[in-house]
Amino acid sequence: MTLDPGYFDAMYAESADPWGFATRWYERRKYDLSLALLPRPRYGDAFEPGCSIGVLTARLAVRCDRLLACDGAESAVEQARWRAPGARVERRVMPRDWPAGRFDLIVLSELLYYFDDADLARILELTAASLRPGGTVLAVHWRHPVAEYPRSGDEVHAALADLPLTTAATHCEADFRADVLVAGDPPSPAAAEGLV
Repeated sequence: MTLDPGYFDAMYAESADPWGFATRWYERRKYDLSLALLPRPRYGDAFEPGCSIGVLTARLAVRCDRLLACDGAESAVEQARWRAPGARVERRVMPRDWPAGRFDLIVLSELLYYFDDADLARILELTAASLRPGGTVLAVHWRHPVAEYPRSGDEVHAALADLPLTTAATHCEADFRADVLVAGDPPSPAAAEGLV
């Protein structure tokens, strides 16, 4: 079963940063590695569902012309708006409130293991349908088991492999996995700069 929005409201009621996104070196390192995997230095339109308190959002915003970020918890949305003024941050519940339009970048960070089979399938369908030709999906998930989550990070990434997208990069270690998927042929950052 998809985790109820009340689960997240309770987490933020106990702590403004329940997962330590703004304070842990682990999180800073994960964001550094994840962002370094992106094959383009800049993106036009980007979407980040499940942005939490906006730590990654703030870093994404400087690489995007337009970034729509959202979360289902109002307290997280308020923090993300403060932390990432360069982004448009809204309260939305996925997959129900998936935005119209198409994107050059969709970031699914620490999000997909909260959903049951039907909701996960819908989000993956919407992701593929919302990606512009040549667009990028960045997916990053914790790999250790969490009892209340409907699935593991590894199960999420196995489901991502079924998307009609091409894997451009993967980083996998004991704690997390990051995959970059693209609509079309994987771009070469070296070729884009005339190095090959």
